[in-house]
Amino acid sequence: MRANRRAGAAAAVMLAATLAFGSAASAQSPSLEELFSGVVRLKTFINPDGRTVANLGREREGSGVVIDANGLVLTIGYLMVEAHAAEVRTNDGHTVPADVVGYDNESGFGLLRAAAPLKVRPLAFGKSADVKERDPVVVAAFGGADNAAPALVVAKREFAGNWEYMLDEALFTSPPHPAWSGAALLNREGKLVGVGSLIVGDAAGNGERVPGNMFVPIDRLAPILGDLIADGRAGGPVRPWLGVTTEELRGRLFVLRVTAEGPAEKAGLKRGDIIVGVNGEEPKGLADFYRKVWSKGGAGTVIGLDVRNNNTVQHVDIQSINRLDHLKLKSTF
Repeated sequence: MRANRRAGAAAAVMLAATLAFGSAASAQSPSLEELFSGVVRLKTFINPDGRTVANLGREREGSGVVIDANGLVLTIGYLMVEAHAAEVRTNDGHTVPADVVGYDNESGFGLLRAAAPLKVRPLAFGKSADVKERDPVVVAAFGGADNAAPALVVAKREFAGNWEYMLDEALFTSPPHPAWSGAALLNREGKLVGVGSLIVGDAAGNGERVPGNMFVPIDRLAPILGDLIADGRAGGPVRPWLGVTTEELRGRLFVLRVTAEGPAEKAGLKRGDIIVGVNGEEPKGLADFYRKVWSKGGAGTVIGLDVRNNNTVQHVDIQSINRLDHLKLKSTF
């Protein structure tokens, strides 16, 4: 017990030093307790027949970031997509129900709103564009200073996920935080610059196998925030979705899985197929594959894939859709 208290005190000192680095303290600066009060625990309950249940489960827990005085909570979307109910818990044990507000597939952000005042200090936004490699940061998960830790930004680079997801620029930190899902990434001024998405084995992206976390940059939120609040989803053109999980291995793109009842399955794509072309163009890696698919038009566009199986190349036409239309979302979306 004493060892835990000493470790927590040491962590608080390190965090205070990290947050103060490069900025003068002022009477208006929040204490660590006030600052971390804006990071709350989320628990969500997913529709039993939700399409994400098989991979992500029917109950999910992680962190969320309070971003306004009315209890608007920002988190990583996989914690709340297809949720029929949710609750928010503050560091002092106050628990209130929350309503799902919106979800953006392209950024990965999700929004909820607490049904009653949370009485915590919302986190102020920083600019993820101003974050530089080697900058000291703090990764803060629910639980106050004892569940926050200093880290370094080890890379700002493109990220392509095998679930038809890509960020032109993501933030990567090290060492990894064990409770990364929905955690707040804070800059030296204690402002929010990212939301935790993943733990990765090569955060630096240089092959040195430095473990760390990937964060969605906060700058991705401002252009879509109004639409998420008003309509539950971002406005504008929607990317075509195929329903295929793809892994890049030794320069080739292998189909790991096709989503049940998704466009790729309906078109006959199978696990083990190797994607060798998009409408006749060879993709140079996973990110290039996505760019080629998304460049063909919006959701609903027919995407032609050339796939190799058993040394035979076949052409498959896939009628793409909006991914959100495939999910079993609340009617308010």
